[in-house]
Amino acid sequence: MATINPDNHGLRLATRYVVLTLIAVIFIFPLLFMVMSSFKPDLQLLRDTSGIRAFLPVGDLSFDNYSAAFKRAPVGTFVFNSVLVTGVTVALSLFFCSLAAFSFVFLNWKGRNILLSIIIATLIVPFETIAIPLLLLVSKLPWIGLEGLQIGWLNTYRVQIIPWIADGLTIFLFVQYFKDLPRELIEASRVEGASWWQIYTKVVMPLAGPVMATAAILKFLVMYNQYLWPLIVVQQETYRPVMVGLQYFFQLNTAWGEIMAYLTLITVPVLAFYLVLQRAFIASIASTGVKG
Repeated sequence: MATINPDNHGLRLATRYVVLTLIAVIFIFPLLFMVMSSFKPDLQLLRDTSGIRAFLPVGDLSFDNYSAAFKRAPVGTFVFNSVLVTGVTVALSLFFCSLAAFSFVFLNWKGRNILLSIIIATLIVPFETIAIPLLLLVSKLPWIGLEGLQIGWLNTYRVQIIPWIADGLTIFLFVQYFKDLPRELIEASRVEGASWWQIYTKVVMPLAGPVMATAAILKFLVMYNQYLWPLIVVQQETYRPVMVGLQYFFQLNTAWGEIMAYLTLITVPVLAFYLVLQRAFIASIASTGVKG
């Protein structure tokens, strides 16, 4: 019978932690450089890039870049727009894509495999190929709102949200996860007289915490980093997201300190979303289980 050498086990564990620490440091360096540079004037920022001082809080530090960034562009408006559009899109996408995946996996209807194959095939279609046709479509679509009937969705929040609610990748992730769930749970629920909606809300979705966290992160990154589509459909400053707002800092004279301050500000919602979702993901793993 083989025995485990405690010394070898400790050495492997220490090596693993060292490697993981190095990887974490490599990923943290760009963020550290961005934050430190946001407090430095342009000349010092460019001079410090040649050495380790770029990652250290040394030199003439101040909040001047942040105040200048708010004077150059409506940063608060851009961040609010991106958080609103991203949050609503992620929530709607998780709901509708999970519903679609539920129907593909648990319901028997004609043509579901063909339709699922078509949806997955859309993953290889670049957005640039459909951008102009989609623009022509949304510019003619009607909308009934508080102001009555309107023609065209340009310069609105809905034009940045509705076209991105459903996507092939999110549906595919839910489909693959739902396929791994025990069929006995569904069959037992049907025997007990539960409706499909009850099975979806009370049986399947409470077990879908991990895939929801994964899909939410991927969708959040896509939506928060949107640039081309908002640039095409939004001309009013009131509805512009953070990535389109970045071009304000390259007009006339490029202010690198202000750019770093702006990047730091727009990174805060990303980190906050990640931390909240990480805790929710861990909680879902700890509270979810299927007994065989």
